Amino acid sequence: MPFDIQVVVDSTTPHQLADWWAGALGWQVEPQDEAFIRRMIETGVASESETTTHRGALVWAAGAAITSSEPGRPRVLFQLVPEEKSGKNRLHLDVRVGDERREDEVARLVGLGARELWRGAQGPFAWVTLADPEGNEFCVA
Repeated sequence: MPFDIQVVVDSTTPHQLADWWAGALGWQVEPQDEAFIRRMIETGVASESETTTHRGALVWAAGAAITSSEPGRPRVLFQLVPEEKSGKNRLHLDVRVGDERREDEVARLVGLGARELWRGAQGPFAWVTLADPEGNEFCVA
């Protein structure tokens, strides 16, 4: 039985981090249906405190997701949590671009606000570990 996979990233600023990752990966932030959100508030199913405004639109405060236009890629949800990241990730994303593009991609991502943490290699495989604007580690390989 096949399963769909969604990757969830805890975040103190999920809408901003979704914007960052969408730009980093060339993906799209999933639109949220403002009319639906307003109906949920008007009918008492949700409250104003569960919403926020991002880029001039009413959105759910709890999170934002990004998707790729290429089939088979997992949806990535950025979920609101109250605490800052602490410690090393137990799970991380690998952005696989190949040896010939790695340095250009690292430079581009650092230019977008990532921070280079370290470089690693094992045999013929090499990677650069970066941190996104909230400190979540990911590798460019």
